[in-house]
Amino acid sequence: MSKQYTKTDVILIGAGIMSATLGALLKELAPDWNVRVFERLDSAGNESSNVWNNAGTGHAALCELNYTKEQPDGSIDISKAIKVNEQFQVSKQFWAHLVNRGLISNPREFIIPLPHMSFVQGEQNVSFLRKRYKTMVDNPLFRAMEYTDDSVKLKEWIPLMMKERTVTQPIAATKIDSGTDVNFGALTQKMTDDLENKGMEINYKHSVENITRTSDGLWEVKVHDIANDKIEYHTTDFVFIGAGGGSLHLLQKTGIPESKRVGGFPVSGQFMVCNNQEVIDEHYAKVYGKAKVGAPPMSVPHLDTRMIDGKASLLFGPFAGFSPKFLKTGSLLDLVTSVQKDNLATMLAAGVKNVSLTKYLIEQVIQSKEQRMEELQEFIPTAKSEDWDLVTAGQRVQVIKDTENDGKGTLQFGTELVSSADGTIAALLGASPGASTAVSVMLELMERCFPQHVKEWEPKIKEMIPSYGVSLSENPELLKEIETTTGKALQLDVSNEKQVPS
Repeated sequence: MSKQYTKTDVILIGAGIMSATLGALLKELAPDWNVRVFERLDSAGNESSNVWNNAGTGHAALCELNYTKEQPDGSIDISKAIKVNEQFQVSKQFWAHLVNRGLISNPREFIIPLPHMSFVQGEQNVSFLRKRYKTMVDNPLFRAMEYTDDSVKLKEWIPLMMKERTVTQPIAATKIDSGTDVNFGALTQKMTDDLENKGMEINYKHSVENITRTSDGLWEVKVHDIANDKIEYHTTDFVFIGAGGGSLHLLQKTGIPESKRVGGFPVSGQFMVCNNQEVIDEHYAKVYGKAKVGAPPMSVPHLDTRMIDGKASLLFGPFAGFSPKFLKTGSLLDLVTSVQKDNLATMLAAGVKNVSLTKYLIEQVIQSKEQRMEELQEFIPTAKSEDWDLVTAGQRVQVIKDTENDGKGTLQFGTELVSSADGTIAALLGASPGASTAVSVMLELMERCFPQHVKEWEPKIKEMIPSYGVSLSENPELLKEIETTTGKALQLDVSNEKQVPS
């Protein structure tokens, strides 16, 4: 029996924040294009974007110390912090546009203002934080940052963390009240609902099995309709693989040269979640510390107020776990089947180069609850074991590839956009800052894959994202204007917010 094909202009694989963002951009810029989405699960935003599987930090480099590096001469390089902050500003502008157009509603259901803080202990770390603050506060993006090493002030900022704390070494913190907590699962669902209302076909319980090039240059996408247990075949001009941890396997199936010598290593996250409402009510901030020696950057410890299911929660972590799955709902064979002839040497080289990371992960996996509580008590001295439960969060797949600077088998800690030379297929790999930079990453994808359309789209893009193509750190007046307009649309005015617990 011959294959029956359905032709589509664009196919998006995965209904997470990345596909929802690309779908929303395309619906605004090319409303006549026919776009189909295929999602393995029965709803949108339920893997990496889900509120329990995502740290929820609106990553703007306000508190994440791993985005600022101390140079050999003692100066602080904040170039990555500037880039990440600019990317989050772009995301906020696009979300504000969607709200202003009435395409999504009730922004407080997916984003709230929440102070972002960095907290350190020890003379060396305090010195680093002070120098970091002095460097960052001179940049318009971070002008509202405050610093203190005064215990009285710290008790005002973080009363729960300072309660019964015996201060035997210098401590310090920075704070910015304009930080945010983002429920990317809720945002994804809102965007996806709007796309469905506009007629975009979103197919749940549809698992993509294969992606191959046809003789006429189109892409053939083989899809398993799980609910009806049947196979469908679709052809398309363009494919975006936004399947989170599932992207690597699908990218490998395409056979494009850019998929070669790329591997992935799964890292599972676990959080301690507070079950005592009185304790939850004593803290209102996202507080990031410094990663331990040998720990990967995404394992920076943080104590987070989170809005989950409409109420405040308090989480501490992440603690690394290990599962060979590439998705929380994936297969135990994911890691093994991702190793192929072309990436075997890359994967082996990564193993040799990352002995300290392997040791760290083993130590994390075998930790007892008592050991985890000891780490938590560095943040909350009064923490009691009975008030905290361990919850498994999402799976992240760190990209491993050969790089010019760092050689074979280099572990990448970030988000990686891979696209074919002809721009007909692209995939997103990697992890943090991920979701926070979704709009910037999808704009980059469109510049790479639809260069013939970008010029005609540019006026509309600038209407949606006024800072498109402009550095906000170099244009403080535009930055102030955008902060005002996005803040109003997203209801992020912090003047009347609960800045510290009552």
